[in-house]
Amino acid sequence: MSELMAPALAGAVAGLGVAMPMGAMGVLLIQEAMSAPRTATAAAAGIAVVDLGYAAVATALGPWAAAAVSPVEAWVRLASATVLLAIAAHGLRGLRGPERAPGPGPGPGRAQDPGQAPGPGRAPGPGRVFVRYAGLTAVNPTTALYFAALTTAQGAALRDGPAGAAFLAGVGAASLLWQQGLVVLGSVAGRRIPGGARVWTFRLGYGLVAAYALKIALPLPFQG
Repeated sequence: MSELMAPALAGAVAGLGVAMPMGAMGVLLIQEAMSAPRTATAAAAGIAVVDLGYAAVATALGPWAAAAVSPVEAWVRLASATVLLAIAAHGLRGLRGPERAPGPGPGPGRAQDPGQAPGPGRAPGPGRVFVRYAGLTAVNPTTALYFAALTTAQGAALRDGPAGAAFLAGVGAASLLWQQGLVVLGSVAGRRIPGGARVWTFRLGYGLVAAYALKIALPLPFQG
C-alpha cells in the first residue's frame, strides 16, 4: 500500500495544478453556485470528470496524446475561445438592468445560467448542467497537454496498473474537492451579497470570461 502513496500524492498535486489556476471555468462555476447551488455540484463534477478523463488518456498513451493534440491545438483553442465569448455575451445580455439580478430561485428577476435556453424562470437540471460544463472543459486542449507532459515526464512508472490507478484516483479526488470548494464559496457569496451588488459581480465575472477567451485564442492559428 505504501508504494501506491507516492503516485496518489503525485496525482493529487497534478489535479490541483490543473484545477487551482482561476480560469474561465472557475469563474463560471462560482457564478453557477451563486445563482443555482443545487446544480452547481453537478457542474463541478462535470469539470472533475473531464480532468480525470484527460489524465487517464495521457497515462495510457503518454507522448502519443501530446503528439495528437499539438497539430490542431491552435484551432481547438480558437473554438474554445469562441464558445466562451458567446457565453460571456449571452450572460451580459441577460444582466441588463438592476432588475435582472441573479438569484437562487426561479422568477422573472433571475438571470439565465450560462448556455441555458431562453424561458421564463426555467432552470436546467443537474444532468444538463453536468454535460454543459463537461463539454466546456473538454474543448480546452491545455488540460490534455498538461497531463500528457506530466505523464511523459514520469515515464513508465505510471504504466504499471496499480500505480496508474493510484495516480488517477489522486487526480480525480483533488480536482473534485477543489471544484466543490468553489461551489461552496459561490453559494455562500450568493446568499450574502445583495442583489444589486450581485449583478456587478456577474458582470465582472463574464468580463473575466471574455478576457480569458481572448487569452486562449491568441495567437490565432492563421497568423502563422
